[in-house]
Amino acid sequence: MKSKTIKLADSEVSNFSRPYVIAEIGANHNGDIELAKSMIDSAVECGADAVKFQSWTPTSLVSKEEYDRNQSYDDCKKKHFGSLREMVDKYALTTEDHHELKLYCDSKGVAFCSTPFSEGEADLLEELDVPFFKIASMDITNIRLLKHVAAKRKPVIISTGMSTMAEIDNAITAIESTGNQQIVILHCISIYPPAMEDVNLANISMLMKAYDYPIGFSDHSIGSALPLASVALGACVIEKHYTIDKNLPGWDHAISADPAELKVICEESRNIHTAMGSLKRIVSKAELAKKEKFRRSVVLTRDLPKGHIIQASDFTFKRPGTGISPEMEMQIIGRVMKVNKEADELLNWNDLG
Repeated sequence: MKSKTIKLADSEVSNFSRPYVIAEIGANHNGDIELAKSMIDSAVECGADAVKFQSWTPTSLVSKEEYDRNQSYDDCKKKHFGSLREMVDKYALTTEDHHELKLYCDSKGVAFCSTPFSEGEADLLEELDVPFFKIASMDITNIRLLKHVAAKRKPVIISTGMSTMAEIDNAITAIESTGNQQIVILHCISIYPPAMEDVNLANISMLMKAYDYPIGFSDHSIGSALPLASVALGACVIEKHYTIDKNLPGWDHAISADPAELKVICEESRNIHTAMGSLKRIVSKAELAKKEKFRRSVVLTRDLPKGHIIQASDFTFKRPGTGISPEMEMQIIGRVMKVNKEADELLNWNDLG
């Protein structure tokens, strides 16, 4: 299931390629730029290719009706505080924050990217020269935003949570209508965290058959198992929420990967990619060297004199594999011994007449 190759920053991705790992900081910075920088440092140390934020303002994402309905939260697991409006105000990144974080990422050698939630925020990210745009699952039906972003002629990574195949088709068609065919599609389940029976990792293979674009996985599960499994299926982009402390207050810390988990995802996903290898059957040089030590050879079960006609009961098979292979058994039976040989000695072709 080959796909187009899409360039993301300094990397090229296609199905089954080396996985590109995006540490989704999102709003886990909690409005604290120094905390955001600490998360960037940690993600770089873990081996992430990119760190991603979310670009929205108190007026670009949530309506008055939604603010009015959410005056307080009782979900202590996520350590919410106050009203939705208070949290949005605190967690929104300013234009200046964006510039500061982009410069900081540049200094650390990691790609800075973000999810825009309006055309204005997409324009800000274009000004910052992000290497690609990420579209959230919630906006897969926001055709106006999709076309605005796609028209900027940079790669577009789009998550597919909550969407039907028809909605995915419409989104891809909208992006392509601008002339942009630099698309990466992420299988995603928009539950935090999802039940295992709802994850449907097999959808990665299905999407590979449906589209000739690279397929990845945006993961909201707890731990590192599912992202690693997705790499074995060929996912070439892994997006995972990231925090340096799962106990911090905020929306997503509890379901995010911590440094230990992100390091496993970065290192082991690349090991899995390397280990997947080729569909062609290859015996490595290291294995070839093992043949002589591990395989078996024909060994006599008793002393055999010169002139003896060999029968099946005269030999068995033992290590090492430097003599006659067991698969040649029928070519030995009935042959005449040219020399005397003792029990447990390897039989060689020059011993036979």
